[in-house]
Amino acid sequence: MAPNAHDRDDRSSEEADLSARLQRLGEKLDRQRPAGSSPESASDPRPGTRFAGFARGFRLSSELVAGVIVGAVLGWSLDHWLGISPWGMIVFLLVGFAAGVLNVMRAAGVVPEPGAKDRDA
Repeated sequence: MAPNAHDRDDRSSEEADLSARLQRLGEKLDRQRPAGSSPESASDPRPGTRFAGFARGFRLSSELVAGVIVGAVLGWSLDHWLGISPWGMIVFLLVGFAAGVLNVMRAAGVVPEPGAKDRDA
């Protein structure tokens, strides 16, 4: 079925209405936008913030991994020194995990740093 002239007229009038509405919206947005800002500068991220989230995630994950590794090394050395294998490794691995989670929470700002109460007073 070939489109008739009536369908083409409806489409062109709808497109014209849409274009007019978009134009009015653009004008309203331009009036609302502060005087010194341009639309191009609003969409461009500041230099240095491009990888800020990646850096923060890497820091948080390394805090957790470091706590677990330090706990495992301390537990392993305690096992070999005292001959209590595997209890030192198990206990210090759990302590290292807890310390890593606490460090992640401190780095994320969920838990205040130790002594922060003294500095605020």
